[in-house]
Amino acid sequence: MDSGATSHMTSDTGTLSTSQSPTRNTPSHIIVGNGSLLPITSVGRAYLHYPNSSFVLNNVLISPEIIKSLISACRFTCDNWCSVELDPFGLSVKDYPTKIEIVRCNSSGALYPLPADAYSSAASARAFVASSTNTDLWHRRLGHLGHEALTRLAQ
Repeated sequence: MDSGATSHMTSDTGTLSTSQSPTRNTPSHIIVGNGSLLPITSVGRAYLHYPNSSFVLNNVLISPEIIKSLISACRFTCDNWCSVELDPFGLSVKDYPTKIEIVRCNSSGALYPLPADAYSSAASARAFVASSTNTDLWHRRLGHLGHEALTRLAQ
């Protein structure tokens, strides 16, 4: 889960239930923090299945060169009409109207992994949320612009 990602993205097509070639409305590449362009080879849909509910990930961008799968927090919450809440011990997905917790994902470190068995297809798929203490580190690792880069760009 990433609050800075504008789209869901992965390199693993095995996590998708459907995929197609990019359309005119699909970006041709992903821009990462160092300015590199990662090509988008296809777009698809994935589902996260849990015992009491499922979530859809629409318009997942496939780029073989991306290092970590990312879930756009904004798109996830809008498409599934839910909220995502972080705390020191994990991640909760809640039904937006009722605020009832749907899924709880505990963390054992600086990241909040979604359980591998939640995916409909590949058991090896993972997505992560960086904790606030390591935000700059993980933003650099995932290719996002940090404060320093944005300051240089503004100049």
